[in-house]
Amino acid sequence: MTLPLLSRKPVAFQRTLLAIALAAASASASALPQFTWDPGAAGLSGSAFTADNLLVSNYSTVTFGAGNTFTESGYLAVSAAQLGGVTLPSNGLNADYGFYVQFSGSGTLQEAGDPGSVSTRGTLTELTYTLYGYNGTASFGFAGNTPTETATGEVALASGSLVLGTVATTPLGDGTFNPSANAKLTMSWLVDGFQTSLPLYNLALTSFSNTTSQVEPFAGGFRIRQGGGSINFATAVPEPSTYALLISGLAAIGFVARRRGRSEK
Repeated sequence: MTLPLLSRKPVAFQRTLLAIALAAASASASALPQFTWDPGAAGLSGSAFTADNLLVSNYSTVTFGAGNTFTESGYLAVSAAQLGGVTLPSNGLNADYGFYVQFSGSGTLQEAGDPGSVSTRGTLTELTYTLYGYNGTASFGFAGNTPTETATGEVALASGSLVLGTVATTPLGDGTFNPSANAKLTMSWLVDGFQTSLPLYNLALTSFSNTTSQVEPFAGGFRIRQGGGSINFATAVPEPSTYALLISGLAAIGFVARRRGRSEK
């Protein structure tokens, strides 16, 4: 049945307002969530800072196994913090204190082969990690194919495990290749007061893209030395402010629709 023209107008107007409210809520949620870390809460030498992204250097070993499987382990050394795409002043980071992530994982390759000649892609099936803080400086490298670090007096700040993740390699046509990875992980805080943002972020999001100069192949796998990546954080559900914005938008829709309905009777 076709509705009369007058009764269709409020419906169309409501849909327009709903689209505006949803767009505003989406825009609010699209920015990287800010976090505030207070190293002093963990007994570290640094002062509190607010950021929305961490830049990390990847030192890890990837080993291929039977049946298109692979394992990976290593360290992600935090090199800098960013806010709104701008790198923050170090304020003692990697001089007075530092952070790194120790991780290990495994997965399967849906498309396998020599990464120097064919594209490969796969899925992470397991990944665990611990975020550490330490005073002073540290270096990262390898003993053979085993990743190493020299920090002392580390404090475990957070830990987590895999939610989902993917990996891939892209050959460049000259026998070299670029590996990349993306993952979403749970996050459990181990030191009260270190992560001071509310609500506490309980998801970690990571992304890595490594150039050929950072890849060191060996029989059965490869090392990534000082590869590039980033880590940022999110909550499992929308922020309360996002809910409030959406609810207020829907309330406005109902109020305007009721007024228009009364005026058109």
